[in-house]
Amino acid sequence: MYSLRVEAGFSAAHFLADYNGKCENLHGHNYVVRLWVKGRELNQNGMLVDFSLLKKILKEVIYPLDHKNLNDMDFFQNNPSAERIAAHIYREAEAKLPDGIIAEAVDVFENTGSMARYSLA
Repeated sequence: MYSLRVEAGFSAAHFLADYNGKCENLHGHNYVVRLWVKGRELNQNGMLVDFSLLKKILKEVIYPLDHKNLNDMDFFQNNPSAERIAAHIYREAEAKLPDGIIAEAVDVFENTGSMARYSLA
């Protein structure tokens, strides 16, 4: 099995509803997102999939989140935790992947010390 990873980022604001702490207040992050994919077969060029295609897919998925208040987006249910952001990006990216390429995981970093991962494993 081959595995690849691409990375991109976006900036957004959010707050955590029903949370007792400083994150209940509106604040922002410069998110870093890592998309991991896997597959068994290489193409005629000896690649699983071109990195540029994976980067394009990831950028398309995160573009609607950039410079937004994530609490305004229905799919986060007014509580855009890093976990929900990772799951959303995973589902959106998975739908755009070419045949034979499997979404392995999505990592969402709120900062260098805090990361959430969503995967089906």
